[in-house]
Amino acid sequence: MNTLLQEYLIVPNWPAPDSIRALSTTRLGGVSSPPCDSLNMAEHVNDDPACVSENRRILAASAGYVTEPAWLKQVHGNQVIAAEEIRKLETADATWTCKKGKPCVVMTADCLPILLCDRFGTVVAAAHAGWRGLARGVIAATVLRMGVAPEELLAWLGPAIGPLSFIIGDEVRAAILASDAGSIDCFRPSLGYWLADIYQLARRQLSQLGVKAIFGGGFCTFSEVKRFFSYRREGQTGRMASLIWLI
Repeated sequence: MNTLLQEYLIVPNWPAPDSIRALSTTRLGGVSSPPCDSLNMAEHVNDDPACVSENRRILAASAGYVTEPAWLKQVHGNQVIAAEEIRKLETADATWTCKKGKPCVVMTADCLPILLCDRFGTVVAAAHAGWRGLARGVIAATVLRMGVAPEELLAWLGPAIGPLSFIIGDEVRAAILASDAGSIDCFRPSLGYWLADIYQLARRQLSQLGVKAIFGGGFCTFSEVKRFFSYRREGQTGRMASLIWLI
């Protein structure tokens, strides 16, 4: 991994097989100007396209992959697509592959990126899980498409908004509870609103599916201003990328 960018990337601390590579970017180490400064990965946030292309080139050179990642048009749904089938910008919120060298990727700026692989290093996936995606079953859809027993999977939870910063209203809490009434412990009242723990929600859903090896979490994109983009904090801003691939 290129030392120029290495200090700015987050590499999961998990017991993934040697055939797996995974990482999340931060907002640091790129060329974009404010409000997308500096390592913005997204083309849809009114950044200079030349800067986005250069940021993606920097990331590829640093991470060491050759094939372009399977970039998605994310819509907070539960659609999952095979990375090798993507020929253009496809609408989906998760991607998976059994093919070597094709990075699966999701972009986030408060929503939760989830990276998954199996213990044998034969399949990987990346899912974009905001509260809508969690309520609509994006995790279950992704695990299903991977085609292996859930107990053979490892999951890593990347940078997302933390439980002390994720303020929601009654309608959002109700939508999540409608899909999983048992998740009531993932919320606590705060000055007429609710604080939601998106990491706890994801861990609960993964555990219910049979995925027991769950790692990561503990970040807060909202409060870690210098390290992460945050849509809730800034409105117009860039996006981080979380990637996983087989070598």
